[in-house]
Amino acid sequence: MSDTDQSEATQIQDSLPEYRLPVIRVPARPSDQNPGGSIFGGWIMSYVDIAGSIPALERVRGPVVTRAVDSFEFKKPVFVGDLVSCYAEIVYEGRTSMKVRVEVYAERLSKGETITVKVTEAVLTYVAIDEYRRPRQIPKK
Repeated sequence: MSDTDQSEATQIQDSLPEYRLPVIRVPARPSDQNPGGSIFGGWIMSYVDIAGSIPALERVRGPVVTRAVDSFEFKKPVFVGDLVSCYAEIVYEGRTSMKVRVEVYAERLSKGETITVKVTEAVLTYVAIDEYRRPRQIPKK
């Protein structure tokens, strides 16, 4: 890891609030690798979608469906052995839908130290649905 990457990782690690808990933590395994040697982007995308749905489900107190991926950016690669943590928060709420921002960090060993690197961020739209799979109003807080 270059000195620039190490400095960036330290800044990211310092910026993570201690009270923020990840909604998902999962290790990257050899079977999740793509031919280029890093973790397959689709594997990360699936966990981002699951992580984003968790605060949406909690807020709606019922089922939601993914309506759109508004943005998705891979910033750094994920490697076998990294511990991947997804943090998610609702950033917008409408009548039947909401937007959730998901940030993904990888904890990895580098020169005998564990560093944390921001690897992905995304914004997804979820829609609350009823028992007939039709949009329903989000309950009042």
